[in-house]
Amino acid sequence: MNILDWNNIDTVLLDMDGTLLDLHFDNYFWLHYVPQCYAEKNHLSPAEAKQQLMSRYQAVEGTIDWYCVDYWSRELQLDITLLKEQVSHLIQVHPHVLEFLQQLKESGKQRILVTNAHQKSLDIKLRKTPLGDYLDQTITSHSYGLPKEEPLFWEKLKGDLQFDPARTALIEDNVGILIRAKQFGIAHLLAITRPDSKLPPQAIDAFPAVGGFSEIIY
Repeated sequence: MNILDWNNIDTVLLDMDGTLLDLHFDNYFWLHYVPQCYAEKNHLSPAEAKQQLMSRYQAVEGTIDWYCVDYWSRELQLDITLLKEQVSHLIQVHPHVLEFLQQLKESGKQRILVTNAHQKSLDIKLRKTPLGDYLDQTITSHSYGLPKEEPLFWEKLKGDLQFDPARTALIEDNVGILIRAKQFGIAHLLAITRPDSKLPPQAIDAFPAVGGFSEIIY
C-alpha cells in the first residue's frame, strides 16, 4: 500500500517510542510504576502519588526536561534508569517493524532513528531489542539540548545530516512533532495511530496515518 511516495524518498526519519516500539512500556512506566515507587518512598497513597506526579509531568511536558532521565531522577529522588531496567521486559518492537526496516535497506533508503528519548533510555531499548541492527544512525534530541517540538531542533538535525527535506519522510506518533516537521519542510509525513497496543487508536485527520507497519510494507 503506497501511502508514501517511495520513489521520491531517500531518507526516512523514524521516531522510536510509540512508532517503532510499543508505547505500552512508557505508559506503564510513567503512569503506574513510577507513581507506585514514588508512593512507597514518600509514604503516600497511590492516588496522592499519581496526582502529584501528573502535575509535575504536565509542568514540563514537551520540553527537554520531560524526556530527561537525569532530570526525573533528580526531581523525584528515584533512580529512573534502574527502575526502567526493572520493567524492561515490557519493551517490545511493534509488529512488522523489522521487516519494514529491512525493506528500506534493500531499497537503498537511509534509516535514521530520531528520538526525544534520553541516551540512557535509548541504550536500554537498543539492548533489549534488535532495532539497532536495522538502523543506519540513531540520534537523540538530548545531543542538541532541544526536543523535536522545537523548530531549532530540525535546523540542527539538517546541519548534521545534510538531508533534503523534499526527499525525506518522517514516521511519528506525535502529531505536534509532525506539524513542526511539516513547517520545517519535510515533505513526506506519516502518523502512527496506535502507539500503545493496549489502547484504542488515536484519531488523526491532519496527516496520512496507519495503525501499524503492515500497512506500509511496499
